[in-house]
Amino acid sequence: MTMSEAILESLETSLRGELLRPEDDGYEEARRLWNGMIDRKPALIVRCTRVADVIEAVSFARESGVTAAVRGGGHSVAGLASVDDGIMIDLSLMRGVRLDAGARTARVQGGATWADLDRETQALGLATPGGIISTTGIAGLTLGGGFGWLSRKYGLAADNLLSADVLTAESEVVRASADENSDLFWAIRGGGGNFGIVTSFEFQLHEIGSEVLFGPTVYRLDDAPDVLRNYRDFTRDAPNECTVYADLLTAPPLPFLPEEVHGTKVLFLIQCYVGNLEEGEKVLRPLREFGEPLGDAVAPTRYAEAQSRSDPLYAEGARNYWKSHNLTTLSDEIIDSLVQCAARLPTPQSDILVHQLGGSINDHPPEATAYPHRDVQFVVTPGGRWDDPSQDERCITWVRECHRVLSEHAPGGVYVNFLGHDEGEERLRAAFGENTGRLRKIKARYDPDNFFRMNQNIMPQT
Repeated sequence: MTMSEAILESLETSLRGELLRPEDDGYEEARRLWNGMIDRKPALIVRCTRVADVIEAVSFARESGVTAAVRGGGHSVAGLASVDDGIMIDLSLMRGVRLDAGARTARVQGGATWADLDRETQALGLATPGGIISTTGIAGLTLGGGFGWLSRKYGLAADNLLSADVLTAESEVVRASADENSDLFWAIRGGGGNFGIVTSFEFQLHEIGSEVLFGPTVYRLDDAPDVLRNYRDFTRDAPNECTVYADLLTAPPLPFLPEEVHGTKVLFLIQCYVGNLEEGEKVLRPLREFGEPLGDAVAPTRYAEAQSRSDPLYAEGARNYWKSHNLTTLSDEIIDSLVQCAARLPTPQSDILVHQLGGSINDHPPEATAYPHRDVQFVVTPGGRWDDPSQDERCITWVRECHRVLSEHAPGGVYVNFLGHDEGEERLRAAFGENTGRLRKIKARYDPDNFFRMNQNIMPQT
């Protein structure tokens, strides 16, 4: 991108935040994303500290004809928060949280992470459904739908969105809610960052108390087929207060596991119960007492701590390559395929994570929001993670092979936030399903020139 110094100085003067060029101190750190596999070099980075900075950055990019990428938490596995030789509009300094305890709502800026929000709400015994990694950005997760430990009880993050302030491609800030710009409100609840930059989110909060019942029960990989079949049967009738993820991985050196287990391949059943803890103990007992566990660490835990417990497994800077499938059931064939793939984990950081969905998520029809997958019970994600670039081919090949094997038994849908950078148009259509046509019409209204295209892109209808 070639730009006169006078034009850049004019942009810089208009900002309260910071304008970074490749030669500036702080540029390298600011351009770095969570996924170390993505190494893009924007020509400019605008580090916004207020909505006016975001407006200036969008106006500059549009008038200059340069490609813009929007960074919230920067946690996208596809690396969509950056762009080569364009402009990164960085909201990561805009992380304010304002609570209304009486109304049980939270207003959150667009660069905040779930840790920022959970820290504030936890102090009042409140929460709203987020993900399972506290460093994840609120914006990206919510705009894609967003599920985690509270979702079976209270729905998606997007289901708990009450309103949003959205900056359009024409640099206009509009309010989106059920009563204002309702078509835009529908689209941003699952349609990703296609329609504008959300500078603030208003969420409904829920009373969850000071603690949840949380932690893993761990089994040998050899026992995983039987344990996963029991898990499948358990989840079929589990109350909405209960969410259990199954994770096939290499055992880290956790103190509750025997030392001889460290570094071996295991199955974690990670359990979360929201509600009365004594009742939770009874509900989870059939899981925790099944077979011969290697260890068990399920215990009363502050929700904010539960949210951050897995952060070390998904540390910033590692190289990541994922693929994902939506599932309506865990058949015997799928279970056997999962265990066979887990036996070939390419690195100690890699895993296969099975997310349990259903419950309140599926109380909505598929057309209620842009997120369409209201019949899904599980999402399975083979995730390759590694540090050495020389392992790229090995890890990517393993993920693709796992995905191929599971494709034989999966219905075809996929969660948009788990799409990688090389998925293709067919997989993108699978993410939005029958809602694709309506999304394209709304895209044409709010972004007819496809200014916001550094995302899992929806082309405007022509």
